[in-house]
Amino acid sequence: MLAADPGASIASIATAAGVDRRTVYRRFASREELLAAIYETRLTAIEHAIEDARLREAPVAVALHRYVENIIAVNRTWPVDLARMLADDSVRARRDACVAEVDDFLRRATDEGLLRPGLPAGWASALLPQLMHLVSRQLPELSPAQAADVVVDTLLNGLRAS
Repeated sequence: MLAADPGASIASIATAAGVDRRTVYRRFASREELLAAIYETRLTAIEHAIEDARLREAPVAVALHRYVENIIAVNRTWPVDLARMLADDSVRARRDACVAEVDDFLRRATDEGLLRPGLPAGWASALLPQLMHLVSRQLPELSPAQAADVVVDTLLNGLRAS
């Protein structure tokens, strides 16, 4: 609900969840506390997705696919944008650490020849999240693994005919 309407009220969230508004307030003192819990859970899921992908030690192609598949699953499970929480220093630091880890991996992918060298700085780092976001929303009928196939193929081969 919050992904579709970031201004959704606690009452409407409770109704959609099939519980009384008081039930939500027993767990979360305010709407902001509920949002913080959601963002915290999404960020933790992203951290686990990166860890599970083994970006530093797994073969690059395997790590790329695993990372993309994991993040697509996170995007579909927690479709809220972390940008609203970046004013919080600890959230920003954790998010920046995730970005740095993926950037390092993408440099490794370039160094090992999986990605084309000579692209503008940060291009792969900007493109990959956009592709994952698009496939998460536009192709919900695909499993995370199938969606990762589409993203990885598009990243590595573009849209040219075979």
